[in-house]
Amino acid sequence: MDLLLKLSQGIDAVNRRIGQFFALMVLLAILVSAVNATVRKVFDLSSNAWLELQWVLFSMVFLFCAPWTLQLNEHVRIDIVNSMMPRPVRSTIELVGHALFLLPLTLIMIVTSVPFFLESFRLNEQSFSAGGLPQWPAKSLVAIGFILLALQGISEIIKRIAIMRGIIPDPRETQRSALEAEVEHLVQGTEKR
Repeated sequence: MDLLLKLSQGIDAVNRRIGQFFALMVLLAILVSAVNATVRKVFDLSSNAWLELQWVLFSMVFLFCAPWTLQLNEHVRIDIVNSMMPRPVRSTIELVGHALFLLPLTLIMIVTSVPFFLESFRLNEQSFSAGGLPQWPAKSLVAIGFILLALQGISEIIKRIAIMRGIIPDPRETQRSALEAEVEHLVQGTEKR
């Protein structure tokens, strides 16, 4: 189990760094959007490449930050129902959910997106829009993103099994959600006034 936990830590470290880096692409997408809108309104110039670049940047953020979001336990779920269940039941639900739903979905997406990308690369597929970007780099993002998500799913399964066996503590028992931290910050701010 120690070897698997080290593998899990390695996957976590890689996905954390990738997620933190690509989260900054939101700022780049905003900048590209602002420049594109300004140039279009001021100079009456338009570029399909700039529009497509915005989509690619958003895709990067969505696909490459999803594993980091899973790692931080900030993904979408029904927290009200989840918080009312005992810890062993929540752990079992997470283990089953990752093993039976997340991993099969990621594997299906990888198996279908790799040939999709390879064919696009082979054809050197270009945008249907005049002056647009090549399509194959954007199509590679799907495969890469789901590979990273599958690896994070494996990491989460390893950690959940270790938690259920009592080998490591559950970090989510002491972890506050982003919403709880924000509410506490707001309360402290109003008390200071």
